[in-house]
Amino acid sequence: MGRAVNRALVLGPGGPVGTAWTAGLVAGLRRGGVDLGRADLVVGTSAGAIVGAALSGDLERLARLPAFDGRPPRVDPQRFDEVLAVLGDGRDPQTRLREVGRIALTADTIDEADHIALMANLIGVRSWPARRLLIPAVDVETGLPVVWDREAGVSLAVAVAASTAFPATAPPVSVKGRRYMDGALRAGTNLDLVAGAEVVVVLEPFAHLFGIDDDPAAVRILPDSEAVEALGPDPGDPARWEPAYSSGTRQAVQCVERVRRIWI
Repeated sequence: MGRAVNRALVLGPGGPVGTAWTAGLVAGLRRGGVDLGRADLVVGTSAGAIVGAALSGDLERLARLPAFDGRPPRVDPQRFDEVLAVLGDGRDPQTRLREVGRIALTADTIDEADHIALMANLIGVRSWPARRLLIPAVDVETGLPVVWDREAGVSLAVAVAASTAFPATAPPVSVKGRRYMDGALRAGTNLDLVAGAEVVVVLEPFAHLFGIDDDPAAVRILPDSEAVEALGPDPGDPARWEPAYSSGTRQAVQCVERVRRIWI
């Protein structure tokens, strides 16, 4: 990675509901004196990209879903089912991602500009942070991944919008003549991007549904049983936002000492 990394933070995907839980957990840890925003490296994927970008701002504003004047997100249910079917078939990953990309381009969701504006509203900050933040996405045409940072020449809101553009729930996002979709399609939480870090904390809001990226050296925080109930079965359910955030802040109280021992 070109520089020493002692502490790394990995923020995993999980839709709007996972965004709220992750934001609540990080905000709650801050209240307890543990600031995960002091990581040398942050990897934020999809929902994690929103929280990773918002770390340098006021996370408490995410206790409620921020008001937005533009068109709300919408899912294309037929195309969404097609995406899930393709992701579950037996072809090689890049072939599947190219097919998913073709579906994403035809899905009836919100306008790209509205999606970017929605992400800008959620993150609440305009500029890339001083700490190193990596945001992955996937090229819809080639199925190949890209990982952006502040030196990539991509605005923070656009990078977050691309990383959160799960096919059939949000439109692919244009960057320098290419179109990009959700970064979780690259490698889940993209834990490989923090290889070599001495201390790794991983927050995975929907690991109980989608599985865990295995790394025995990482300190992993998953929703506990009470949080799983608060998050519900649908990561895209906006009605779960406030319960999910509250469950994150509650759970932070329980795990703050565990994190403090390795982080400070």
